[in-house]
Amino acid sequence: MRNLSQLPDLKLALVQTTLAWHDAPANRAHFDALLEQARGADIVILPEMFTTGFSMDSEALAEAEEGETYAWLRHQAARLDAVVTGSVIIRTVDGSHRNRLLWARPDGEILHYDKRHLFRMAGEHKHYTPGERQVLLEWKGWRVRPLVCYDLRFPAWSRDAQDTDLLLYTANWPAARRLHWNRLLPARAIENLCYVAAVNRVGEDGKGHAYAGDSQVLDFQGEPLLEAANGDGVFHASLSAQALAAYRERFPAYLDADRFVIEPWMGRL
Repeated sequence: MRNLSQLPDLKLALVQTTLAWHDAPANRAHFDALLEQARGADIVILPEMFTTGFSMDSEALAEAEEGETYAWLRHQAARLDAVVTGSVIIRTVDGSHRNRLLWARPDGEILHYDKRHLFRMAGEHKHYTPGERQVLLEWKGWRVRPLVCYDLRFPAWSRDAQDTDLLLYTANWPAARRLHWNRLLPARAIENLCYVAAVNRVGEDGKGHAYAGDSQVLDFQGEPLLEAANGDGVFHASLSAQALAAYRERFPAYLDADRFVIEPWMGRL
């Protein structure tokens, strides 16, 4: 059985920055320079659709699986000796388009999570295929559940208190709804008795939507360990497994959690 309290601290680097609209080479070059500041982290987290900005032009912008961004992520993970993760627009072998979070390990393996909840108010459900499954990833003994932006509004999809040590959200969350972002993130931490790390972008996209940033890391009581506000750059935080284990032992609310089954999602109708 896993002894959580024996795990090493987990070091995170959150990359909050502007994104060039529909310009993958420019964005990769921009992150090339920024990621030098992420050295020493175990996990480096980039925003949602970090090569393009949040776009519905999936047909024109989608990359093939094992395309240029896959290769770029492998290179970054190897040179930083860290997991590097963020979402990009991918065309799968079956021809569907996915808002896909890629989890690139320094050994060259890339795992993924496809965004489940597609933001219908922007028409995302008309241009992308939703993910079918939750994903639980492990790094240095820590169990990490990746999620993407709009997923934050759906607590059942995040729920798994016994197994998840860190909920990781990557987003393009607009400034117009920053109040929701800043209230929902602590709720996810508190109800799951786990850490939360959330990375958003700053600046303005090609549609004129402004982004306020507010990337943050929260502990298991929803208290901030890191608040990036509207800064542009790389922000570091360290998570203590010992503190998490001690809190869960002291306050084991997960033992009283309801059991439930998630029904097939009908969000594309």
